[in-house]
Amino acid sequence: MGRACWRALVLTAFLSVNATGCAGEGGDDGMTDRGSARGSGIRSPVVAGAFYPGDAATLAGDIDEYLAEAETPSFDGDIVALIAPHAGYIYSGAVAAHAYAAVRGRKYESVVVVAPSHRFGFRGASVHGGTGYETPLGVVPIDRDIADAISAGSELYRYVPQAHAQEHSLEVQVPFLQRALGDFAIVPIIMGDQGESNVRALARRIVDAVRGAGAKRVLLVASTDLSHYHGYDAAVALDARVIEYVSEFDPEGLLRALAAGECEACGGGPAAAVMTAARELGSDRSVVVKYANSGDVTGDRAQVVGYLSAVLSRPAPAGEGDPVDDRSKGAPGAERPYEGLTAADRAALLGLARGAIEAAVKGNPAPVLDAPSDALSTACGAFVTINRDGQLRGCIGYIEAARPLHETVGLMAVEAALRDPRFHPVEPSELPELQIEISVLSPLDVVDDPSSIVVGRDGLIVQSGRSRGLLLPQVAAEYGWDRETFLERTCRKAGLPPDAWRREDVVILRFTAEVFGEGDGGDSGGTAGGRG
Repeated sequence: MGRACWRALVLTAFLSVNATGCAGEGGDDGMTDRGSARGSGIRSPVVAGAFYPGDAATLAGDIDEYLAEAETPSFDGDIVALIAPHAGYIYSGAVAAHAYAAVRGRKYESVVVVAPSHRFGFRGASVHGGTGYETPLGVVPIDRDIADAISAGSELYRYVPQAHAQEHSLEVQVPFLQRALGDFAIVPIIMGDQGESNVRALARRIVDAVRGAGAKRVLLVASTDLSHYHGYDAAVALDARVIEYVSEFDPEGLLRALAAGECEACGGGPAAAVMTAARELGSDRSVVVKYANSGDVTGDRAQVVGYLSAVLSRPAPAGEGDPVDDRSKGAPGAERPYEGLTAADRAALLGLARGAIEAAVKGNPAPVLDAPSDALSTACGAFVTINRDGQLRGCIGYIEAARPLHETVGLMAVEAALRDPRFHPVEPSELPELQIEISVLSPLDVVDDPSSIVVGRDGLIVQSGRSRGLLLPQVAAEYGWDRETFLERTCRKAGLPPDAWRREDVVILRFTAEVFGEGDGGDSGGTAGGRG
């Protein structure tokens, strides 16, 4: 069932569910958890076909399209938590995608999702007691270690089946996680009482459980919508207060404003709990990456519902980094000799990249490069670009030297093929039609004088605080940009105003890249400057 076919179903379900109010407003409706009824411990989907497509292929395609269209700035360091809306995908899917695009391709072993109860009022929060959480895309296992650690020793955090039985606010997050992350386990938590004391207590339990999980990499997700059924301008004004508190990383202020009626958020408690826990886990930055309301989608501004997405992050430990996606097409760079790699090195890297892509697409073990040369064993940043019929098909890379070059190329080849958020994963039938290009990056240099930037030789990074944008050297050459346009486009990539590069608080970095691809013979590809 496509988007147009189920839009009416979404609107009907959306209005009927939200008309019941949020946590604490309902009574026991006598419903039981469908998973318990099955006797399998697996929670079955209840809003598939209403809030989102019930057909797996349509659902996956819609989410991938939302993710591809999301213009989310790159985030360095570790993303600790997300805040995302929970309405029908027709209304809030594009907003939610801006949060999930930030983590697509990153690896998390477990995801703790905290969502509000719309239909059943109760104290505390309910940690699901089953073994799995199902959507049309498959069953996600429940992380019983973390779940049990959160609920242990308190009746306030026991499993309440009625809280999960018909609740949509958590369910709608799971398909996005499945498409963004792939394999992971989940800890589903429905929050009843959203008072400050419960927010603090739940946040503490989440922090203790995550820390108790040792080296396990965990993502936190809060599910919330904003104001409900106000006129467009009134809704924007109310929602601006929530945006302010989320952007300022102020969960206490958010709770006070909600209690005073200065703003609205049906998942304000989950948002504050996740913000509090993320801060305790080292997050020091909260960025609202998208805001919209239902009026922006339907054009009906009489009674709208507001949505936001936010990303909460912390600096990466020394020597670590996450893949960064390059969102521009590749092109031959300037012709300047580069002596870091031999023809044999280049051929080995191209063969490794193709072998890694083919293995990943077919589900086979990744290839290993036997006896890599000294150059290929040196830690180095690199991007892998995949083209098909002259069009970009994927491009992801590491900016800085975090791994040996041959490892970086193998990993980034797979990321570009399967996890570039702009594209569907590469299919086996496409493999013969792909062309592979590799850009090996030099160390970064600070640019003191922007007039010294050479278009076609230099790649750029513009950074302000935790906002960072990168464009490879060949991008400006392809599009015929002058120096100022190149700087402006890199600022936009970072989510900054085009003229931000002129500000004193903005750091400009440059690098050069050796660019070579299949069809170059491995030793005569265009380069974009030397390493120095």
